[in-house]
Amino acid sequence: MKKIGIICKSGKKEPIEMVKFMLPWLQERKCEVFLEPVPASVLGQKGFERENIPDAVEIVVVLGGDGTMLSAARLIAGREVPILGVNLGGLGFITEINKDEVFSALEQVLDGRSPIEERMMLDVHVFRESAEAGCFLALNDAVINKGAMARIIEMETFVEASYVTTYRADGLIISTPTGSTAYNLAAGGPILYPTLSSIVIAPICPHMLTNRPIVLPDESDIRIALKSETESVYLTIDGQVGLPLKQGDVIEVKKSNNTTKIFTPCGHDYFNLLRTKLKWGER
Repeated sequence: MKKIGIICKSGKKEPIEMVKFMLPWLQERKCEVFLEPVPASVLGQKGFERENIPDAVEIVVVLGGDGTMLSAARLIAGREVPILGVNLGGLGFITEINKDEVFSALEQVLDGRSPIEERMMLDVHVFRESAEAGCFLALNDAVINKGAMARIIEMETFVEASYVTTYRADGLIISTPTGSTAYNLAAGGPILYPTLSSIVIAPICPHMLTNRPIVLPDESDIRIALKSETESVYLTIDGQVGLPLKQGDVIEVKKSNNTTKIFTPCGHDYFNLLRTKLKWGER
């Protein structure tokens, strides 16, 4: 019996409507399904808190957009539980299964025919006056960004023991290959194939136009010291969690031992995904 958890985008009816069709389909195939409290109550099933689902299941299905997928990936990290992402949101780079493909994708997963991609993650630590002020895990990126009314910020940046530069910019993005099609892309950074072992540093609106994005090996340890006096600077992880930064804070970023395992059903092609999502070749 396969134990399958389903995580839904909060506050939306469409994921719950999809679960109504998925639940009997999965039960017919002798799967035990673990639902969050809201869809479970609608369907008259026992509910499980989201944070308890990863320890109880072998597979997680995410119904939502990339934001739901990112939060699920951080929740599942450290467990050998692969994720099938079904796009009910907008762009959907990592929830790449469309809703009309869900049952064929599930069939491949249950039959053991669906390939699994392992995506690297980042460990992010914030040190303030020599004490750790925050510790985070990122699938997409860690972003240092100024508030709307703040001045340009200065970020002294090192890779290993080597000084790189002091960026004067609106912010700095440290991205995984998975996150290269997110904020990094909007900031002019490169698209990396998602299974590459690399890290991108991309400045946001740099004061010097010669400050360009850099691609580093995944074993690089990155250290950024905030030099600005402004109070309106923030660290954001995957666009979802983080904390305000202060002058003198040091942010350390490196490859995590945790990874995210994502089902990529047969027939899906990354370059087709790029052409479709980024509308390449359209006039």
